Amino acid sequence: MPRPLFGFVAGAAEENAAIADNRAAFAEWGFVPRVLRNVARRTSEIELFGQRWSAPFGIAPMGLAALIAYRGDLVLARAAEEAGIVNIMSGSSLIRLEEVAKAAPASWFQAYLPGDPERILGLIDRAAAAGFGTLVVTVDVPVAANRENNIRSGFSTPLRPSLRLAWDGAIRPRWLLGTAARTLLRHGMPHFENSFAHRGAPILSRRALRDFSSKDHFDWSHIALIRERWRGRLVIKGILDPQDARLAREHGADGIIVSNHGGRQLDYAVSALRALPAVVQAAGDLPVMLDGGVRRGTDVLKAIAFGARCVFVGRPFLLAAAIAGHDGVAHATGLLATEIDRDMALLGITSLAEMTPDRLMRIGG
Repeated sequence: MPRPLFGFVAGAAEENAAIADNRAAFAEWGFVPRVLRNVARRTSEIELFGQRWSAPFGIAPMGLAALIAYRGDLVLARAAEEAGIVNIMSGSSLIRLEEVAKAAPASWFQAYLPGDPERILGLIDRAAAAGFGTLVVTVDVPVAANRENNIRSGFSTPLRPSLRLAWDGAIRPRWLLGTAARTLLRHGMPHFENSFAHRGAPILSRRALRDFSSKDHFDWSHIALIRERWRGRLVIKGILDPQDARLAREHGADGIIVSNHGGRQLDYAVSALRALPAVVQAAGDLPVMLDGGVRRGTDVLKAIAFGARCVFVGRPFLLAAAIAGHDGVAHATGLLATEIDRDMALLGITSLAEMTPDRLMRIGG
């Protein structure tokens, strides 16, 4: 893909310290396996919000997926539906949420909401009308992050036409013809479709500005407003502090996703894995999930040992979609599911309920 797009996917904030620590946190724990446990009937299925899922991982919300891979949001959603795993559609997507909900009805919808009640209610009413049963509100973006890598790579939203951008696309004919030209010919210029109840800015424009409505006065009173209006399941994403977990429970959340936004917001924000045990304790009976830094089946099992009910994976699945579309995502989900199954056998466990902290030992850090 063109350099600006790869930089957007792969990069994080400032010095990339948070994204690096997301991986480092997993490396600090080793396994203590049991042997001779008869693991022939093992299963990695989970139950979440009254529904059975085939694996304890899902696809994290990722913006601009349809610019990275042809019809990327639909590719991710359909592959997740077929695999029996959770898919979270991003509010920064370029395909209308109604289309994704129709293609993959089990998908969740993630929103970035401003502190404007009228716009909040308009968007969540639209998501409800489309048939989404779970709303994920991301709460760690009061202001735009300092993503210096975007400046270096030439990325912006909307993308600004330039000779450099044209050259970046021209020297990558597979992306140019298979994603960009194919999208323009069949569907027209992509727009930000789901930031609000109405259509947003086009993805490529010299003059248009994306509507980054202020979120710095978004607070718990707005969560209360959402909870009053939204009749489905409400998940709060972006929590790292146990006090915020308690507030989420008090304000009627049905679940929490522990996350530092993949290291893309506040650099040096603590990794989700480090924050997870304290958040789980504070959350009480709320399901707690995690994203950030998950790359292998062993990572998934370590997060589960510390109390995560499900983990979400972003960049690897988006890159798989860029390489091979639906088949790429299906292959990637299969790889991760197979790793988890194999690792459970080697650990001597037959269900994820057996993946407890005593299966881990600190080996570094």
